[in-house]
Amino acid sequence: MLKESKILAKVKEYGADGALLLVAIVWGLTFYPVQQAVEENPVYLFLFWRFLCATLLMALLVWKQLRKIDGASVRGGMFLGLFLFLGFAFQTFGLTYTYSSTVAFITGLNVVIVPFVVFIFFKKRATLYSSMGAITAAIGLYLLSAQGEISAGLGELYALICAFMFALQISFTAHYVKHCNIYVLVVVQFAVVTLLSLLGAITLDGSIMPVRFDGIFLEAIIITALFATVFAFFVQTAMQRFTTPAKTAIIFTMEPVSAGIAGYFWANEIFNTMQLLGALLILSGILIAELGTYWRTQRETKKAML
Repeated sequence: MLKESKILAKVKEYGADGALLLVAIVWGLTFYPVQQAVEENPVYLFLFWRFLCATLLMALLVWKQLRKIDGASVRGGMFLGLFLFLGFAFQTFGLTYTYSSTVAFITGLNVVIVPFVVFIFFKKRATLYSSMGAITAAIGLYLLSAQGEISAGLGELYALICAFMFALQISFTAHYVKHCNIYVLVVVQFAVVTLLSLLGAITLDGSIMPVRFDGIFLEAIIITALFATVFAFFVQTAMQRFTTPAKTAIIFTMEPVSAGIAGYFWANEIFNTMQLLGALLILSGILIAELGTYWRTQRETKKAML
């Protein structure tokens, strides 16, 4: 029975990793329509409409589950929402002071920050293979996004704070899903981002109304609210019950790879040789982490049989 339970746990872990990979791909594929929408509309205004629609839709879908609301789940959702909003906010601030490619790379460094956050707050060490995978993926991110354009300016500092915020969101999601109602966690998280984005839109953007409710804006809102928010964050929250924060962060480095592939097909963007190498290193980082899980399972199974 012990052997069977361990095998079942690993099957769930592999399934969760696959689902999280799908989330990263979805985020990457929605990058282009979001980019088009924010060219004419301020970021906080866009975030407000995106998360408002996502909050209402998610609440409608899980209305019965919200009857089981409890204080711990609400507090957890508030923390996750705060981390998520601050991640978006500092990412936006960073973009006003430095290159978008630099911000993308530094944001992706949450892959190496997550193990430290988990150790500091929860006293859990990342496995050797997860650490190797994180470092490999981080190098890949550099080749894919930064390519030597990093300096030590205000934009880089804001991007680094953004990376810490996203690392906190990933790490604390893994903690809260073990103790809280995941439906309440997700809805409250969305609601907090909506409220804070509303405040940001009013104070920084000066309005909550888009320049035009045209096809591009509506299309981006529908796609991001439905797929990149409701689907993606619910899957992340649900699946982090079965895998580690370190592996989650490594898997999420596939987002810029997916975005690059979408840009290639939809916007005629071209990968150069270094970017292709970076994408391969990111895939290698994910593979290293997954093989580590497989080899660890094999060793545990052999021990159980002895």
